[in-house]
Amino acid sequence: MQETLNGIVLNIIKHSDRTSIVRIYTDRHGLMAFAVPQGATKGARARNAMLMPLSLVEMVATIKPGRDLHTMRDLRRTYPLTTIYADPFKNAVAMFMCELLSHTIQEREPNEHLFTYVSTAVKLLEQSVQSVANFHICFMYRLGVFLGIQPDATGYNEGYWFDMDGGVFVKVPSGGGHCLRPDEARIIGLLSRMTFSNHHLFRFSREQRNQVLDTAMAYFRIHNSSVGTMRSPEVLKQLFI
Repeated sequence: MQETLNGIVLNIIKHSDRTSIVRIYTDRHGLMAFAVPQGATKGARARNAMLMPLSLVEMVATIKPGRDLHTMRDLRRTYPLTTIYADPFKNAVAMFMCELLSHTIQEREPNEHLFTYVSTAVKLLEQSVQSVANFHICFMYRLGVFLGIQPDATGYNEGYWFDMDGGVFVKVPSGGGHCLRPDEARIIGLLSRMTFSNHHLFRFSREQRNQVLDTAMAYFRIHNSSVGTMRSPEVLKQLFI
């Protein structure tokens, strides 16, 4: 069965001397894996350039029911990305987005709202002329909505604790759970106000930004065991001052 799909490239790995496997989040089938031939021809180089992380593409996919690996043809870009690959700051953010999505998206089912969110975020990162030092934090927090794990920030009050397990603010912490002290809990209330339109207005020192990222990562790991260890956060911690 052949279908025309839109997709967001997450990663590509060498499978053998002749084949690579590219994982793409698609609009109609969720996460999919495709076998693409290795090669040094002009056509192969052009295809590989279109399979860079976060590339927005369209393709004709040959889908084999019951199989995890598919093939594609007629690959093309649907939105050009230039600054993401040329700007080291944007590139580091893109690597984080790809790694986070690779850990958290496992579904082989369509999710129109999630697909739209990610593709829109990619375009906003590409278009941004403001600082992107907080872009990854904003992306991660807002991603929680589509994963069903966004904290409930409506109950925030100064002096409240944040129950990491329940994702809610509480007056008194429960025993044995993961709770943030009131001074740390303010981070969650702060993130609830951060959007792609205003993230560049939030001023953090390197230490503060790293604390925010560590807190967000800890929250994700509590609610999604597949997140595990990631390399890109450490790069971001060293890059943004």
